[in-house]
Amino acid sequence: MTSAPTDLPVLCGIILHPAAHTLSPVLHAAAYRELGLSAHYHAFDVPPDSVRDALAGMRALGLRQLSVSIPHKETVLELADRASEEARRIGAANTLTRVGDEIVADNTDWIGVRKTLEPLADWKDKRATVLGAGGAARAVVFALRSLEMHVTVVNRSAERAERVARELGAEVGTLEDPFDLLVNTTPLGMSPDLDSTPAAREVLRPDSTVFDTVYRPLETRLLREAASVGCRVQDGLDMLIHQAVEQVRLWCGRAPDAENLRAAALDVLKA
Repeated sequence: MTSAPTDLPVLCGIILHPAAHTLSPVLHAAAYRELGLSAHYHAFDVPPDSVRDALAGMRALGLRQLSVSIPHKETVLELADRASEEARRIGAANTLTRVGDEIVADNTDWIGVRKTLEPLADWKDKRATVLGAGGAARAVVFALRSLEMHVTVVNRSAERAERVARELGAEVGTLEDPFDLLVNTTPLGMSPDLDSTPAAREVLRPDSTVFDTVYRPLETRLLREAASVGCRVQDGLDMLIHQAVEQVRLWCGRAPDAENLRAAALDVLKA
């Protein structure tokens, strides 16, 4: 009779709904290979009414870290044992790390936004319009405010837009407001809904930058139309990569090379 192994791989993963589109398992697998970590990362399709059960499973199964995506980012912040200052200020979390017996909530999305936008321009005192008012929008607004931008939130639910704006130092507006940067944080245009767009072509300005946090496909209808009228465009892959790099660093104290993660993601997207 053989003894049970003592060096089982660490378990990590992502909770979201639906789960088919996520590239996070590809990114984390590439990071673990590079860093020589014995770890497995899985995508878990968790309906909104099962998030509490998912966190209980994290404890019971010994998962070391969970990424969190649509639509659970605000819910998990309420359920975690404690949270980082950034996650509390943002009001949403995209990362749960098990530290001893505690589940700690954090937010690395805002870091992904900053690292994506900082090389593009000096954004201080520029105007940004953010489409959406969910957990991703909260991280985007927080990041833009950290860049000292003037931020307007646009959402179908005025109540949700007002809450995000009030809590994060932004304003509520419309797509008719002038902007230097337009950021889509909604899932409109994400595969398989390729014909959808959160902003009509007529509101896009040639002298502006349009940033779509959707990464599947890399060229959404919004970005295609923005490029056609002369906008600078930015897809969501850089944000996804940079937030994943920070997630791995939070878990193990070491950061993988972002370019290695990009190569792994592009292999899948091109296929």
